[in-house]
Amino acid sequence: MTRAYPATRLRRTRTHGWSRAMHRETVLTPADLIWPLFVTSGKGVEDPVGALPGVSRWSVDLIAERAKEAVALGIPCIALFPNTPREKRSDDGAEAFNPDNLMCQAIRAIRDACGNDIGILTDVALDPYTSHGHDGLVDEGGYVLNDETVAVLVDQAMTQAEAGADIIAPSDMMDGRVKAIRMALEMGGHANVQIMAYAAKYASAFYGPFRDAVGSSGLLKGDKRTYQMDPGNADEAMAEIALDIAEGADSVMVKPGLAYLDLIWRAKQRFEVPVFAYQVSGEYALIEAGAAAGIADREALLMEKLIAFKRAGCSGVLTYHAPLVARLLNG
Repeated sequence: MTRAYPATRLRRTRTHGWSRAMHRETVLTPADLIWPLFVTSGKGVEDPVGALPGVSRWSVDLIAERAKEAVALGIPCIALFPNTPREKRSDDGAEAFNPDNLMCQAIRAIRDACGNDIGILTDVALDPYTSHGHDGLVDEGGYVLNDETVAVLVDQAMTQAEAGADIIAPSDMMDGRVKAIRMALEMGGHANVQIMAYAAKYASAFYGPFRDAVGSSGLLKGDKRTYQMDPGNADEAMAEIALDIAEGADSVMVKPGLAYLDLIWRAKQRFEVPVFAYQVSGEYALIEAGAAAGIADREALLMEKLIAFKRAGCSGVLTYHAPLVARLLNG
């Protein structure tokens, strides 16, 4: 069928707001959002993150309040990241599998406050716990060891599952960790705990504010390019995603988000699993800086970017703007 003007006027359906809404191909709802939250020590603590205007680290009691807020807003899941005190960090990251660490305290507090009304996604990687800032164990030369790290990540994941986590999200980029975690969960009586794999996580310039938020800024010795992906590689990302799915991931993540929309699209077209994106700290900070500079309206910038994620094929997006977006969508 050939369409031609004037029988076809594509502007007809754009004339009124009700019509634009009715013909909209991509729709964003609060159910598409995951809210990342930072946990810190103390009680009654709200500690603003300087590099992320509007974002704070919350003590365990106030994290539970944020979870209640998420439920009220229709946000289905929160993601937890701990700011481990320096004195509890070590070369081997042993605090990661302490059943009373900040992560586990937060999981239990949220479960007590909200029951099963909200999903709890937990980060599995050693960088919030190591004194050297890497996601894994390092040898004398500073190289991050793969198999030795995987063994520790399994212990970390099981500790979180025992505390009540719903989704284990390994963000370390070690080879084989999804299979090892899946097997441990199955054998440990946690068959229904999901794995959302950071399958295509790039060595990106957009992570700086996050490292400040979890207290690892200034600790990192070297860089993470031997395990996080090269931004120039796309076929390799497809291989990473395929491996994680084969090893037992229920969903996969592309991180960062906006600079890698092509990979979200390719993954969605190729693999029959949900694909998520992380609108990372640097992306958040750029929106806030642009709005503060008067370049554009914050809400318009934010909504356009989130719609781009959905249009590219995302099942959902991790974003620090989640509560703001949910309020806007809820009217």
